[in-house]
Amino acid sequence: MDLTSVELPGSRIMGIQVVEDEVRIRFEPAYLIKTMTGSEERTKWRQNIELVFENGALLEGGTLELPAGCLGGDVGENIYTYRDMIPVPLESRGQAHCDLGVEGSALRIRVQGEGVRLVCEGMPKYIEHLRG
Repeated sequence: MDLTSVELPGSRIMGIQVVEDEVRIRFEPAYLIKTMTGSEERTKWRQNIELVFENGALLEGGTLELPAGCLGGDVGENIYTYRDMIPVPLESRGQAHCDLGVEGSALRIRVQGEGVRLVCEGMPKYIEHLRG
């Protein structure tokens, strides 16, 4: 099975948008790591994405200076918590949350919602092979 995940540390948070009952965290770019079945090598890609929380509330975010690099953190859905990564694809109903660190700030991006999904724009662009 081929696996793809967003690598949160190093991805660039472009903005946070709260519209009605959705909280959208935009990454431009996000860095994706792809692992292919039977291969020891992995590949790194970039793609713009949005992490969307339905019926969400921004618990913390304050006045962050964005865009800024993501330091990593947690993204959770129901009983699963993903540390420093987001599986691709991701779409889930139920309890959802995130707690992300941002370069240059002690503030965190904390969101709670009743569902989460990952929206990817266009096609990912290849960057490099990762060996070892």
